[in-house]
Amino acid sequence: MKALVIGAGGVGRAIANIASRRSFIESMVIADRTLSRAEEAVARLKDPRFSAAMVNAAELEDVRELIRKADPDVVINAVDPRFVMPIFLACEIENTNYIDMAMSLSRKHPHYPYTETGVKLGDEQFARDFNWDARQIYALIGMGVEPGMSDIFAKYASEHLFSRIDSCTILDGSNLRVDGYDFAPSFSIWTTIEECLNPPIVWEDGRGWYTTTPFSELEIFDFPEGIGPVECVNVEHEEVILFHRKLMLKKLTLSMA
Repeated sequence: MKALVIGAGGVGRAIANIASRRSFIESMVIADRTLSRAEEAVARLKDPRFSAAMVNAAELEDVRELIRKADPDVVINAVDPRFVMPIFLACEIENTNYIDMAMSLSRKHPHYPYTETGVKLGDEQFARDFNWDARQIYALIGMGVEPGMSDIFAKYASEHLFSRIDSCTILDGSNLRVDGYDFAPSFSIWTTIEECLNPPIVWEDGRGWYTTTPFSELEIFDFPEGIGPVECVNVEHEEVILFHRKLMLKKLTLSMA
């Protein structure tokens, strides 16, 4: 398999590190807007299958040119969600399979942002499904840990653990601390702020999609495995969209800490 990873940050480097231990990887290009970052990610692997490249993920034609040059079987999008659509569309045009960790961005309802949905997360990508199907290429979207792993857990539970699921709430919490910092997100600060300020989304049978205010419905949840009680509030995230499409559950809510 030949792969192109766009983004040489923490996620891109983790992908490269794991891929270096897999024999089925024929070649992998690690690309970043800053070439030195990509080169550093490759140099630490000491593996001739890996190479570095420079790309501006915001520019559709720049991404297309790199895809043609690398000729990958799959493009893995490991950059900020703001760059999902240029990379996604470049793969569509170039007939190349695609994976991302987060989906295309939402836009608030112009008049009723805290009761009605506008453009939901992933809407722009799902709207292109017809063309991907016609071209016989594949896109795995929202395939990080959250969303991604949580969706797999939910699908497994639906098929193997329960005969019926009436509601599903996604809770996310940890006791992670970074000494010396009151606030230290482990990924893009822009993404952290965006998902906290955007209206959280809910789907309910008989009502359909609707939104609430950010940080609504505070709940203290006692997480297992030594984490303990954590305050959880509603925020916007992809799980609700993906759960609805995969499971068609009767009620979905999302609470994250």
